[in-house]
Amino acid sequence: MYSGSSDGESHEAATQRKIPPVSSMLWVRNLRRYIGSGAGLGSEALMELETKRILLDIFKEKQQKSAEAGSIPSFYKKACIKPEEGSISHRVQRLAKYRFLKKQSDLLLNADDLDAMWVCLRENCVIDDATEQIGPKCRRFFSPSNFMKFEKDESGRIAILPFYLYVMRTVSLTQARIDMSELDEDSDGFLQPHEMEAYIRGLIPNLAQLRDMPGAFVQMYCRIAAHKFFFFCDPHRRGKACIKKVLLSNCLQELMELHQESEEEVTDTEQAENWFSLTSAQRICDMFLALDKDMNGSLSKQELKEYAEGTLTEIFIERVFDEHVRRGKTGAGNNREMDFESFLDFVLALENKDTPEGLTYLFRCLDLNGRGFLTTADIHSLFRDVHQKWIEGGNYELCIEDVRDEIWDMVKPVDPLKITLADLLACKQGGTVASMLIDVRGFWAHDNRENLLQEEEEPEEES
Repeated sequence: MYSGSSDGESHEAATQRKIPPVSSMLWVRNLRRYIGSGAGLGSEALMELETKRILLDIFKEKQQKSAEAGSIPSFYKKACIKPEEGSISHRVQRLAKYRFLKKQSDLLLNADDLDAMWVCLRENCVIDDATEQIGPKCRRFFSPSNFMKFEKDESGRIAILPFYLYVMRTVSLTQARIDMSELDEDSDGFLQPHEMEAYIRGLIPNLAQLRDMPGAFVQMYCRIAAHKFFFFCDPHRRGKACIKKVLLSNCLQELMELHQESEEEVTDTEQAENWFSLTSAQRICDMFLALDKDMNGSLSKQELKEYAEGTLTEIFIERVFDEHVRRGKTGAGNNREMDFESFLDFVLALENKDTPEGLTYLFRCLDLNGRGFLTTADIHSLFRDVHQKWIEGGNYELCIEDVRDEIWDMVKPVDPLKITLADLLACKQGGTVASMLIDVRGFWAHDNRENLLQEEEEPEEES
């Protein structure tokens, strides 16, 4: 019915009728124009388009600057640029900091609030009565979470004294943090030495045992007191101590003990043992001046050998200068000398041998080859000087190998061939071991430990 010519014509007509491209369609062009103007988009889509446009402009601007500069762009930029002194940003920063600290200080309980709380607690008041008499500032202490921190009796009640002491300590620590933050000039959460000294200087009038301090000695006292904070709170010697670490350290608690009146059974021994007491600070100064024979403000190796009546070994003194005396401090004959700050580190380490910080200081001196561990040869070399002083003192003959084996039994190192700092810290006798290796008096105390313990127990039995 159909001829072949008609099929061919229809096929050609189909091929000649081409489908137009999508982009040329009118409705497509209108839709793109409508969407491109943003009229048909929601608020989120508009924000997204605006963000992309801004970022694209920034990217093009940076590309243009890089092309104009013709150099490799910098990959490091300081996260925070300190504003210039006196600038508007600097003033705003200081004002914001002042207002924040003032707000935190206003929230603290003062002395009258604490007295009123104590009266309420003694009368077994409830939380509503306390907040009415003291004010809303105390409400945060009467929370369920605080209640669960304390031990309860059979009736589910807590003792008022531990709770009141907790409130006082919280208020004291918060006030200390506010005071330290005010002195933190760059607001980085760390205190530099002069800032810590300023904090201690502000505490002196409020500490009962320091009120009578001579004015000429205040600066030296602040220098000595601040150094202990940095010895324990700045182990890497970066020259700044974290405020949080200072607040949680035993140093601050030891300093606050000076609030106690001198008349209230504070013995001379207790004052001497407290680094922050006036007696201790004067002792440190007198000790340094007595050792400084040439009065040049620093100590030579020969002068330091007279420390503790000359009981320290020569090899230990040599190692102290090798590890802990600054290279820039030189004296006559190009011999390095120990300045007052290094001397304070030295005294703190010897008086706190059982602490991780003190033992770390001493271990660097004991590690003769800087390998991070001690061998039997190191122990033999270190104790040889102690043995010599021991014999010179008229004591009985002893075998160095026996002492070496005793030290190994005390430490019980993980590796039986070497002793590490971790081993000394783990054995809980690291301070005793260090004393045996650097001080003949320390070895004598260990050798006579049973007699000394008996002498300490006898006065207690008599009393």
